[in-house]
Amino acid sequence: MKKTFIYSSLMGALFIALASSLAMGAMQVPLRDVLIILAKYGGLMKNIAVDPSYEGVIHIVRLPRVLLGVLVGAALGVSGAAIQGIFRNPLAEPGLIGISAGASLFAVAIIALEVSLLSVLSNVLGYYLLAIGAFTGAGIAALTVYQLSRTEGRPNVATMLLAGIAINALAGALTGLITYMAEEQQLRSITFWMLGSLGGATWQSVGCIAPFVLIPVFILPLLGKSLNAFALGETQADLLGLRTDRVKLQVVLLATMAVGASVAVSGIIGFVGLLVPHTIRLIGGVDNKYVLPASALLGALIMTVADLIARTLAAPVELPIGVITALLGTPMFLYILVRDKKKVLY
Repeated sequence: MKKTFIYSSLMGALFIALASSLAMGAMQVPLRDVLIILAKYGGLMKNIAVDPSYEGVIHIVRLPRVLLGVLVGAALGVSGAAIQGIFRNPLAEPGLIGISAGASLFAVAIIALEVSLLSVLSNVLGYYLLAIGAFTGAGIAALTVYQLSRTEGRPNVATMLLAGIAINALAGALTGLITYMAEEQQLRSITFWMLGSLGGATWQSVGCIAPFVLIPVFILPLLGKSLNAFALGETQADLLGLRTDRVKLQVVLLATMAVGASVAVSGIIGFVGLLVPHTIRLIGGVDNKYVLPASALLGALIMTVADLIARTLAAPVELPIGVITALLGTPMFLYILVRDKKKVLY
């Protein structure tokens, strides 16, 4: 009953946030008109007239941006919950195993080299070049960490963590080197991209990442029971008949798919994968069958609200959304660290 109430509350809050985000901005759209336009998308109220400028703003600019925020938030939230499940640590997140760093390195390299070495690929792939590059970088980083963590044919979680730290350091150093060598215009693009933004959202970008996000968002919650067994420790999980190696591989692959696709279109957005699952556990318990889907909902909600703040707080200037999520996430991170420091460090 409690979990049903939490799900209902999150979905209601998400709908309110979506409607508010569609209504607010440089051009204010009355909430009544927003609801009518949304109803028209659902095949209802087709005969009710709405100002064409309102419909244009929502259809071309705001709705794809809002949907992109929902997809990115859900991807980061559910991936963070799954990664914390296999690490059995509330301070774990997808960036811990190098996924974000790998995606960032490849994306920054493409931004810096696109006008020269990658000009031919840019002409062929166009918009998709950056997305494919970031996704490839995330996959290579995750695969490298996974392979380095294998001991006697089995992935070791502690080794995976150390390998992730090493990959993060290497990718960060190479990213810094490329940034240092970039030209002024490239530097602006790199800086804004690394701080995260949904400003480039289009229907094309939504369609580009939707399959890569929706597959993990729907499949990862099915692993909730297996991740509950992980909480007992890998040895106990093995004794219960759980194929722990397969679960680790599935989680890493699905999290890489979701986070890589998200980073490809929105840049680096920190703390969502950390903040969301822990908040869900605080309000409803630690059962991963509940935590994973609820994390997807809360992640979508937080991203929608953070994007709304980024667009309106200093209007007409748009703040990087990564700054907003960092300001929201840092206090929670410090709270978790202080409260659970013995559990985390020992």
